[in-house]
Amino acid sequence: MTFTLHGIGISGGFAIGRAQLYSHDRLEAPHYVLRPEDLDAEVARFDAAIEEVRSECEQLREHIPEGAPSELAAFLDLHRLILQDTMLSQVPKDLMRATVCNAEWALAQQTEALLAQFDSIEDAYLRERRQDIKQVADKVLKALLGHPGQAPVRLAEEPTVLVAHDLSPSDMVLFKRSTYAGFITDLGGATSHSAILARSLNLPSVMALHNARTLIQEGDLIIVDGNAGVVIVDPDAAILEEYRLRQNEWRLEQQKLKRLKSSPSATLDGVAVELLANIDQPEDVREAVQENAAGIGLFRSEFLFMNRADLPSEDEQFEAYRKVVKAMKGKPVVIRTLDIGADKSAAWLHAESVNPALGLRAIRLSLAEPPLFLTQARAILRAGRLGPVRLLIPMLASLAELDQVLELLDAARASLDRDGQPYGKDILVGGMIEVPAAALAAEWFARKLDFLSIGTNDLIQYTLAIDRTDDTVAHLYDPLHPAVIQLIARTLKVGQRLGRPVSVCGEMAGDPRLTRLLLGLGLRSFSMHPAHLMAVKQQVMHSHVTSLVPLAARLARAGRPERVQACLARINA
Repeated sequence: MTFTLHGIGISGGFAIGRAQLYSHDRLEAPHYVLRPEDLDAEVARFDAAIEEVRSECEQLREHIPEGAPSELAAFLDLHRLILQDTMLSQVPKDLMRATVCNAEWALAQQTEALLAQFDSIEDAYLRERRQDIKQVADKVLKALLGHPGQAPVRLAEEPTVLVAHDLSPSDMVLFKRSTYAGFITDLGGATSHSAILARSLNLPSVMALHNARTLIQEGDLIIVDGNAGVVIVDPDAAILEEYRLRQNEWRLEQQKLKRLKSSPSATLDGVAVELLANIDQPEDVREAVQENAAGIGLFRSEFLFMNRADLPSEDEQFEAYRKVVKAMKGKPVVIRTLDIGADKSAAWLHAESVNPALGLRAIRLSLAEPPLFLTQARAILRAGRLGPVRLLIPMLASLAELDQVLELLDAARASLDRDGQPYGKDILVGGMIEVPAAALAAEWFARKLDFLSIGTNDLIQYTLAIDRTDDTVAHLYDPLHPAVIQLIARTLKVGQRLGRPVSVCGEMAGDPRLTRLLLGLGLRSFSMHPAHLMAVKQQVMHSHVTSLVPLAARLARAGRPERVQACLARINA
């Protein structure tokens, strides 16, 4: 029976495929089919995870502190025995070979089977060993997630649509190189970090559907309309044919945009506009190069810290930054320091907050953990020797924070000098304008920094007091709110007056409907996911800045929503 679900369109386009369900309990265990030739490597990865946990238990056993309870040694011995049992160490590998699936999924399936067996045991003591099984399995699972394997490869002929209750940013990273045709979730806001990552995949996606995970069955044929925020389940022949036509038209439009890659990024009246790329991981730089980005305007370094139980070393971080700088061949690379917290979490992050969006996150966390910041700063400075690297500080709110950051950067340089380690001496340092306090104090920040970058996602969230991960207030999230526009305009004017470059790296930069407005407000540097570069370039090439300036000023003064929309329509006419 055909039925329709309505949510929030996250990424445009149309996907048609079979539903693949993910329960909440399985979000940490992705499921994908391997290429047969990758199976041996996946089995070896599972063995390595078992060995890693076993070695960890042995080290703990050897270094039990004096005065520790005697039960601790017995506890660790029991965990080692569980690791050696074939039910945990061998059966998952048999399942992997039988179904050609990834290690995480095989382990999760076997763990569920074992736990179900323990639930049926009458003896209370033996039934309590269920928790030991779960703890050991969780440790192995975390080890696997900390060392992800081959990217998912789907062998099924039909496209697949992922259906989940919710997906965290770390989950999205795990799915990033999969071949899903689209994503749909029950929860999620339009500008949550998960939504941003979904858009970065350039796949049709709909969130905030509320009951999709309950109503949709495994293998159901579904249509994802990312433009309208609609999901159609079990469509009839007529609807299916209509959407196949829409899908083909959409793909043709995407192909046409690719012809603009070699065209200069300039307006009709000759104003040069810089179009930069946002990336999450070093591998993303390939797409930025393919789309002829003018540089990397935002390297979200926090994704190097996610889906792992430990922290990346200085050398590991340096290697990641080095790959990006080398790939860009002399074009600028802006690396944002660790911006984690709120809905972007990590296994090693133990800080808890009643309101994470307003808690210990971004630069606040780095300043609270100086060794964490110093390690990253050293890696970024070292990468600066290889090309034009710029360091970007997230979520600045006060000059006191900025002074502390600059002192730590000086300390990082001094430590590199002591170690005789070469590094970039002329790295530019910039700050993100993403809280109203920073926008209102932009002049003071600009006098101490080399450049500014407006993070519109958080700027809108904090200006309008709206949790951007909460779909119940999604309708209040408004990038055209007069307060937001005035804060952006104010920051751009400060940059022009003081000669400091200002870019926008939030979702507004990649929205073609807002390109001409931002040009009219004075923006000349846009940074977005590579998939959106050509659509924005098309708008730039069809714009005349001289005529846009008075229209943008009129929109900034419009006030009422209907007047704002009328002004935007004139700007885009």
